Order: sequence, then C-alpha cells, then structure tokens
Amino acid sequence: MNIIVTLLLICGLLFFTGGAVGIIRFPDFYSRLHPAGKLDTAGLTITMGAIALYTISPFSIEALIIALKIILIAVFVFITSPTATHAIIDAGVRAGLKPWRKEPEADE
Repeated sequence: MNIIVTLLLICGLLFFTGGAVGIIRFPDFYSRLHPAGKLDTAGLTITMGAIALYTISPFSIEALIIALKIILIAVFVFITSPTATHAIIDAGVRAGLKPWRKEPEADE
C-alpha cells in the first residue's frame, strides 16, 4: 500500500510541477491560466487520493469516514477549480486583456 501511495504522491507532485512551469513559461494571462486550472486540479485530485488511501490503511470505521471526507474535498475542488478558472478568464475578457500574438519575424 505504501508503494502505491508513494507513486500517487510522486505523480501529483509532477502535475504540480508541470503547472508551476507552465505558469512561468507561458507568455500571457490566458495561456498561464490553462496549466493553473488543469494541472493543479489533477495534482490535487491525485494527491488527495493518495492521502485517502494512506488514511484507510489500518482499516476502521473512523479511517473510512476520514477517507470519505478527503475524497469529498477532492471532488469539490475538481468541480470548482475549472469554474473558478473560467470566471477569472471571463473577468480578463471583460477587462479588455488581449491575447498574446506572436510578432512576425522581420525579413533580413
């Protein structure tokens, strides 16, 4: 069980790392929100799943209830994070932020 939990935690960490790199590397507001919304949601869902598995390891009713609460938190974030990302992007559109465009290269 510990090996599965460790692998899930590493996968969640990779998703978080990919999201952080995407936020740093992408050029504008809109493209930065894509990894922030997608990869952070996936990383948190995988990480919370690993924590729920770890919690349930010595099986008892109390551990099962705690694991269900952790899964409910993950489901809540899984539903609300894309909605919040969409609302932030909509606020950017309403504020008049223009998407980044690659400038044409000058012929030399």
